[in-house]
Amino acid sequence: MSKLKETLTEKQKKIIALLCFLSFLIFSALVTWYIGVPMIKFVEQPEQFRIWVDSHGFFGKLAFIGMVVFQVLIAFVPGEPLEIVAGYAFGAIEGTLLCVIGITIGSMLVFLLVRKFGVKLVEVFFSREKIRSLRFLKSEKSRKIITFLIFFLPGTPKDLITYFVGLTEIKMANFLLLASFARLPSIITSTVGGDALGLGNYIFAVIVFAVAIVLSLIGYMIYTVISRKRSKKR
Repeated sequence: MSKLKETLTEKQKKIIALLCFLSFLIFSALVTWYIGVPMIKFVEQPEQFRIWVDSHGFFGKLAFIGMVVFQVLIAFVPGEPLEIVAGYAFGAIEGTLLCVIGITIGSMLVFLLVRKFGVKLVEVFFSREKIRSLRFLKSEKSRKIITFLIFFLPGTPKDLITYFVGLTEIKMANFLLLASFARLPSIITSTVGGDALGLGNYIFAVIVFAVAIVLSLIGYMIYTVISRKRSKKR
């Protein structure tokens, strides 16, 4: 009887975990449709967004942080447009700070969710092939350095890394430091460009975004080389 009870208990745990996972999927789909789509349309009109932010004061800043958190959670929502709009609406310094806060909170939630539901959650947003391509990050010896480089370099798949890292043995505190501060160069580039657009300094904005594109291409090539070399060693 005791064994039967233990078996039933394990089955109940699995059923509860499955229900929670399905609930998360449904919730993500609903949030994406009812919040994500309107949010993207809103962000595509930076002047209106700035007016909305100015009229809502501190609540507008909290709402923006919520948008960044949402972008991190729903991996296929691009983050760069939000960073540019942050610079446009709040200025380079405050916009960068708000983005870092939102990314830190979102990354923490992703980390905890992946630790809870495992690879099944990661597969909601990424194919098994992409997940397997990051197996080299499970090596404790070089994990922190490579993760830092991936977050530091522009043009790398940061959303994929954010979800994958939860599958490794890295500590959450270390991961949050990497996810937040290593991203600063790419965030600052976007917010400075957005700030320049807001101030009407279009030539400087074009230069900033052109440099960002070049750096993104270089970063992507470096990531590709690292990924291929590490995958061959595994």
